[in-house]
Amino acid sequence: MPSIFHVDAFASEPFAGNPAAVCLLEKEAPDAWMQNVAAAMNLSETAFLLREEDHWSLRWMTPAAEVDLCGHATLASAHVLFTERAHASPIRFSTRSGVLEAARTNAGIQLDFPARHSEPADPPAGLLAAFGLSEAVAVQRFRRDVLIVLDTEDAVRAVDPDYRALLAIDVRAVMVTAPGQDVDFVSRFFAPSVGVDEDPVTGSAHCVLGTYWSERLGKTAFQAAQLSKRGGRLGVELQGDRVLLRGHAVTTLRG
Repeated sequence: MPSIFHVDAFASEPFAGNPAAVCLLEKEAPDAWMQNVAAAMNLSETAFLLREEDHWSLRWMTPAAEVDLCGHATLASAHVLFTERAHASPIRFSTRSGVLEAARTNAGIQLDFPARHSEPADPPAGLLAAFGLSEAVAVQRFRRDVLIVLDTEDAVRAVDPDYRALLAIDVRAVMVTAPGQDVDFVSRFFAPSVGVDEDPVTGSAHCVLGTYWSERLGKTAFQAAQLSKRGGRLGVELQGDRVLLRGHAVTTLRG
Protein backbone atom coordinates (compact mmCIF):
# COMPACT_ATOMS: atom_id res chain seq x y z
CA MET A 1 0.00 0.00 0.00
CA PRO A 2 1.37 3.48 -0.82
CA SER A 3 2.56 5.73 2.00
CA ILE A 4 1.45 9.34 2.10
CA PHE A 5 2.81 12.34 3.97
CA HIS A 6 1.57 15.89 4.55
CA VAL A 7 4.53 18.30 4.47
CA ASP A 8 4.75 22.07 4.94
CA ALA A 9 7.40 23.23 2.46
CA PHE A 10 9.42 26.45 2.55
CA ALA A 11 8.67 26.55 6.27
CA SER A 12 10.64 26.00 9.48
CA GLU A 13 7.59 25.26 11.62
CA PRO A 14 4.23 23.53 11.10
CA PHE A 15 1.29 25.33 9.50
CA ALA A 16 3.42 27.81 7.57
CA GLY A 17 4.79 27.75 4.04
CA ASN A 18 3.04 25.68 1.39
CA PRO A 19 1.48 22.30 2.25
CA ALA A 20 2.02 19.41 -0.16
CA ALA A 21 1.11 15.74 -0.08
CA VAL A 22 3.84 13.25 -0.96
CA CYS A 23 2.76 9.77 -2.03
CA LEU A 24 5.42 7.02 -2.17
CA LEU A 25 4.24 4.42 -4.68
CA GLU A 26 5.25 0.75 -4.61
CA LYS A 27 4.41 0.28 -8.30
CA GLU A 28 3.08 2.31 -11.21
CA ALA A 29 -0.39 3.71 -10.62
CA PRO A 30 -3.06 4.73 -13.15
CA ASP A 31 -3.18 8.43 -13.98
CA ALA A 32 -6.86 8.62 -13.05
CA TRP A 33 -6.16 7.13 -9.61
CA MET A 34 -3.38 9.65 -8.95
CA GLN A 35 -5.61 12.53 -10.05
CA ASN A 36 -8.34 11.29 -7.71
CA VAL A 37 -5.86 11.15 -4.83
CA ALA A 38 -4.74 14.71 -5.60
CA ALA A 39 -8.37 15.85 -5.67
CA ALA A 40 -9.04 14.10 -2.35
CA MET A 41 -5.99 15.68 -0.72
CA ASN A 42 -7.24 19.05 -2.03
CA LEU A 43 -3.84 20.73 -1.71
CA SER A 44 -2.23 22.89 -4.36
CA GLU A 45 0.05 19.95 -5.27
CA THR A 46 0.35 16.24 -4.56
CA ALA A 47 3.65 14.59 -5.52
CA PHE A 48 3.87 10.96 -6.63
CA LEU A 49 7.22 9.18 -6.29
CA LEU A 50 8.27 5.83 -7.71
CA ARG A 51 11.76 4.32 -7.35
CA GLU A 52 13.52 3.79 -10.70
CA GLU A 53 16.96 2.19 -10.14
CA ASP A 54 19.30 5.13 -9.30
CA HIS A 55 16.64 7.87 -9.38
CA TRP A 56 12.99 8.59 -8.60
CA SER A 57 10.18 9.24 -11.03
CA LEU A 58 8.34 12.35 -9.80
CA ARG A 59 4.99 13.68 -10.96
CA TRP A 60 2.96 16.60 -9.61
CA MET A 61 -0.81 17.04 -9.67
CA THR A 62 -3.10 19.82 -8.52
CA PRO A 63 -6.69 18.88 -7.58
CA ALA A 64 -7.59 19.46 -11.25
CA ALA A 65 -4.56 18.77 -13.48
CA GLU A 66 -1.00 17.49 -13.82
CA VAL A 67 1.68 20.22 -14.02
CA ASP A 68 5.13 20.37 -15.63
CA LEU A 69 7.09 21.80 -12.69
CA CYS A 70 6.47 22.32 -8.98
CA GLY A 71 9.00 23.59 -6.47
CA HIS A 72 7.36 23.16 -3.08
CA ALA A 73 6.18 19.58 -3.74
CA THR A 74 9.71 18.70 -4.94
CA LEU A 75 11.13 20.16 -1.73
CA ALA A 76 8.53 18.18 0.23
CA SER A 77 9.45 15.00 -1.68
CA ALA A 78 13.15 15.42 -0.94
CA HIS A 79 12.36 16.12 2.72
CA VAL A 80 10.34 12.89 2.98
CA LEU A 81 13.09 10.82 1.37
CA PHE A 82 15.78 12.38 3.58
CA THR A 83 13.85 12.11 6.86
CA GLU A 84 11.60 9.07 6.40
CA ARG A 85 13.78 6.88 4.19
CA ALA A 86 17.29 8.07 5.22
CA HIS A 87 18.10 8.67 1.55
CA ALA A 88 21.61 9.78 0.68
CA SER A 89 22.16 13.28 -0.71
CA PRO A 90 21.76 14.27 -3.52
CA ILE A 91 18.51 12.84 -4.89
CA ARG A 92 17.81 12.74 -8.63
CA PHE A 93 14.23 13.10 -9.87
CA SER A 94 13.05 12.26 -13.40
CA THR A 95 10.21 14.69 -14.27
CA ARG A 96 8.32 16.32 -17.12
CA SER A 97 10.87 19.16 -16.82
CA GLY A 98 13.87 16.89 -17.13
CA VAL A 99 16.18 15.61 -14.40
CA LEU A 100 16.03 17.68 -11.20
CA GLU A 101 18.32 17.33 -8.22
CA ALA A 102 17.80 17.95 -4.49
CA ALA A 103 20.63 18.13 -1.96
CA ARG A 104 21.02 18.79 1.74
CA THR A 105 22.89 22.01 2.60
CA ASN A 106 23.47 24.13 5.70
CA ALA A 107 20.79 26.49 4.36
CA GLY A 108 18.19 23.72 4.04
CA ILE A 109 17.27 21.59 1.05
CA GLN A 110 18.58 22.94 -2.26
CA LEU A 111 16.69 22.31 -5.50
CA ASP A 112 18.40 22.57 -8.89
CA PHE A 113 15.77 23.82 -11.38
CA PRO A 114 15.82 25.21 -14.93
CA ALA A 115 15.98 29.00 -15.30
CA ARG A 116 13.02 30.48 -17.15
CA HIS A 117 13.23 33.83 -18.94
CA SER A 118 10.18 36.02 -19.40
CA GLU A 119 9.76 38.68 -22.08
CA PRO A 120 8.04 42.09 -21.99
CA ALA A 121 4.43 41.80 -23.12
CA ASP A 122 1.16 43.64 -23.21
CA PRO A 123 -1.23 42.47 -20.48
CA PRO A 124 -4.06 40.29 -21.77
CA ALA A 125 -7.34 42.17 -22.03
CA GLY A 126 -9.01 42.46 -18.64
CA LEU A 127 -6.05 41.14 -16.63
CA LEU A 128 -5.10 44.32 -14.76
CA ALA A 129 -8.76 45.07 -14.08
CA ALA A 130 -9.20 41.56 -12.62
CA PHE A 131 -6.53 42.51 -10.06
CA GLY A 132 -8.06 45.93 -9.38
CA LEU A 133 -5.07 47.62 -11.04
CA SER A 134 -5.08 50.58 -13.40
CA GLU A 135 -1.41 50.18 -14.37
CA ALA A 136 1.75 48.21 -13.66
CA VAL A 137 5.46 49.01 -13.61
CA ALA A 138 5.97 46.21 -16.14
CA VAL A 139 4.27 43.13 -17.55
CA GLN A 140 6.26 40.07 -18.63
CA ARG A 141 5.24 36.74 -20.11
CA PHE A 142 6.61 33.20 -20.00
CA ARG A 143 4.53 30.82 -22.13
CA ARG A 144 1.03 31.05 -20.60
CA ASP A 145 2.21 32.63 -17.34
CA VAL A 146 2.11 36.39 -16.80
CA LEU A 147 4.30 38.44 -14.44
CA ILE A 148 2.87 41.75 -13.18
CA VAL A 149 5.48 44.04 -11.60
CA LEU A 150 4.30 46.63 -9.07
CA ASP A 151 6.25 49.36 -7.32
CA THR A 152 5.96 48.38 -3.63
CA GLU A 153 5.58 45.40 -1.32
CA ASP A 154 2.41 46.96 0.11
CA ALA A 155 0.88 47.06 -3.38
CA VAL A 156 1.52 43.32 -3.80
CA ARG A 157 0.08 42.61 -0.36
CA ALA A 158 -3.07 44.60 -1.17
CA VAL A 159 -3.90 42.75 -4.41
CA ASP A 160 -7.38 41.17 -4.22
CA PRO A 161 -8.13 39.44 -7.55
CA ASP A 162 -11.50 38.59 -9.01
CA TYR A 163 -11.03 34.84 -9.56
CA ARG A 164 -14.08 34.46 -11.79
CA ALA A 165 -12.74 37.19 -14.06
CA LEU A 166 -9.32 35.48 -14.10
CA LEU A 167 -10.88 32.22 -15.27
CA ALA A 168 -12.17 34.01 -18.39
CA ILE A 169 -8.64 35.15 -19.38
CA ASP A 170 -6.35 32.87 -21.38
CA VAL A 171 -3.53 32.54 -18.85
CA ARG A 172 -2.32 29.58 -16.81
CA ALA A 173 -0.99 31.57 -13.85
CA VAL A 174 -0.27 35.13 -12.76
CA MET A 175 2.66 36.24 -10.60
CA VAL A 176 2.54 39.65 -8.93
CA THR A 177 5.88 40.98 -7.66
CA ALA A 178 7.70 44.05 -6.32
CA PRO A 179 10.89 44.99 -4.47
CA GLY A 180 10.80 43.85 -0.84
CA GLN A 181 11.27 45.84 2.35
CA ASP A 182 13.54 43.34 4.15
CA VAL A 183 14.12 40.89 1.28
CA ASP A 184 15.20 41.44 -2.32
CA PHE A 185 11.74 40.86 -3.78
CA VAL A 186 8.26 39.69 -2.83
CA SER A 187 5.56 37.96 -4.81
CA ARG A 188 2.15 36.31 -4.88
CA PHE A 189 0.97 33.58 -7.26
CA PHE A 190 -2.52 32.91 -8.64
CA ALA A 191 -3.61 29.98 -10.85
CA PRO A 192 -7.39 29.39 -10.71
CA SER A 193 -7.28 27.79 -14.18
CA VAL A 194 -5.55 24.72 -12.66
CA GLY A 195 -7.59 24.68 -9.44
CA VAL A 196 -5.33 26.88 -7.27
CA ASP A 197 -6.76 30.34 -6.56
CA GLU A 198 -3.69 31.51 -4.61
CA ASP A 199 -0.68 29.28 -3.99
CA PRO A 200 0.96 29.88 -0.58
CA VAL A 201 4.60 29.51 -1.72
CA THR A 202 5.51 28.68 -5.32
CA GLY A 203 9.04 27.41 -5.92
CA SER A 204 8.67 27.07 -9.70
CA ALA A 205 7.55 30.71 -10.03
CA HIS A 206 10.96 31.74 -8.74
CA CYS A 207 12.55 30.21 -11.85
CA VAL A 208 10.91 33.15 -13.66
CA LEU A 209 11.10 35.69 -10.83
CA GLY A 210 14.80 34.99 -10.26
CA THR A 211 15.79 35.74 -13.86
CA TYR A 212 13.61 38.89 -13.97
CA TRP A 213 15.04 40.34 -10.75
CA SER A 214 18.57 39.35 -11.72
CA GLU A 215 18.29 41.47 -14.86
CA ARG A 216 16.67 44.35 -12.96
CA LEU A 217 18.91 44.36 -9.87
CA GLY A 218 22.15 43.19 -11.48
CA LYS A 219 22.78 40.36 -9.02
CA THR A 220 22.39 36.58 -8.95
CA ALA A 221 21.61 35.67 -5.31
CA PHE A 222 18.44 36.74 -3.50
CA GLN A 223 16.29 36.34 -0.45
CA ALA A 224 12.63 36.23 -1.47
CA ALA A 225 9.30 36.15 0.34
CA GLN A 226 5.87 35.08 -0.88
CA LEU A 227 3.13 37.15 0.75
CA SER A 228 0.26 34.67 0.95
CA LYS A 229 -1.67 34.26 4.20
CA ARG A 230 0.63 31.38 5.26
CA GLY A 231 3.72 33.03 3.80
CA GLY A 232 7.14 31.60 3.14
CA ARG A 233 10.76 32.49 2.42
CA LEU A 234 13.18 31.16 -0.15
CA GLY A 235 16.80 31.51 -1.08
CA VAL A 236 17.18 31.98 -4.85
CA GLU A 237 20.45 31.85 -6.79
CA LEU A 238 21.09 31.89 -10.54
CA GLN A 239 23.90 29.73 -11.91
CA GLY A 240 23.94 29.95 -15.71
CA ASP A 241 20.82 28.31 -17.08
CA ARG A 242 19.86 26.88 -13.66
CA VAL A 243 18.14 28.33 -10.59
CA LEU A 244 18.98 27.04 -7.12
CA LEU A 245 16.08 27.26 -4.65
CA ARG A 246 16.70 26.73 -0.92
CA GLY A 247 14.26 26.16 1.90
CA HIS A 248 13.17 24.02 4.83
CA ALA A 249 10.24 21.65 5.32
CA VAL A 250 8.29 20.06 8.18
CA THR A 251 6.28 16.81 8.17
CA THR A 252 2.87 17.30 9.82
CA LEU A 253 1.05 14.01 9.05
CA ARG A 254 1.95 10.45 8.04
CA GLY A 255 -0.46 7.88 6.64
